[in-house]
Amino acid sequence: MPDRFLASILIVEDDPQQMRLYAQVLGSYRLTWVASASAAMKALEEQVPDLIILDNMLAQGELGTVFLPRLKTIAAHVPIIMISGTLDIASQLKALQGPFAAHYVIEKPVSVPVLEETVKTALDECGLGETVRALRSLERAEMIEDGDRERLFTERLARQHELLKRFRTAMEKPNISQLADEFKVDRKTIRRDLYDLVKRGQLDAAVYPESD
Repeated sequence: MPDRFLASILIVEDDPQQMRLYAQVLGSYRLTWVASASAAMKALEEQVPDLIILDNMLAQGELGTVFLPRLKTIAAHVPIIMISGTLDIASQLKALQGPFAAHYVIEKPVSVPVLEETVKTALDECGLGETVRALRSLERAEMIEDGDRERLFTERLARQHELLKRFRTAMEKPNISQLADEFKVDRKTIRRDLYDLVKRGQLDAAVYPESD
């Protein structure tokens, strides 16, 4: 099976040197690079990524922290890693607080191990995974029962999140029958999950060519 990307990352950065670092460290991901927050807004209209890396000091005097609420409004479930060499401790804490907060702040110069680990954690535990945990908590609070439409939606998201984590890095193709047994659903449901992930650009088509 050919090499495939692990996830899609929108990088909002105007420094070519910094971008070269990202290209080297995150080369196994599908990277989209824009130089301004306003360009990031347009990119999000075309496709929602799995992760956003947002520099604070951008072209034309834009500040990433100012655009955080707008980015989170359009893509509330997408984790954001803020990169900055200028934010003091108070400003970093502010960027990590409230309903439109970033998930992480990394200081410049960016440590390669920290960047790698933060990206992996953000993809595995934040975003879709965080949404699933919130929905399950809400279901318990609202006493939503098995079989209700809301519960079925959460189960579908949880199943797709697990499929994403497994098949971003696995080189073998999914065993549909085995997965259906494991998740206690029919084969058609697993095929639909994989199809949805590929069509949304979250999973490479090489994982499930039948989606073409």
